[in-house]
Amino acid sequence: MLLPDYDFMSDSTEETSTRFVTFIGPSMKRFDLAVTTTNRFYGKKLVTDLQIGKTAIIGADDLEEEGYLEHTFKLTAEEADELNQFLQLVVGTVNFTD
Repeated sequence: MLLPDYDFMSDSTEETSTRFVTFIGPSMKRFDLAVTTTNRFYGKKLVTDLQIGKTAIIGADDLEEEGYLEHTFKLTAEEADELNQFLQLVVGTVNFTD
């Protein structure tokens, strides 16, 4: 199929790894997450909330930003703190290679 009206800016395929995690925090909020590791996004992870279908590109710097997880995943402050504690263990540092 030809796509004459499309102007591709990028089109690539790579091997990734995805970790599927389900946990319940002290607030009794259940988290069903897919955390994908890729070579893109400067080492940040793709974190998907499988319950709401929302994906964000998250690195350690994003976890330090006040209100980021609350806004991105529609969480209360307590729920966001629980998610932040888990993601601190998973995300790691950002690697700038450019």
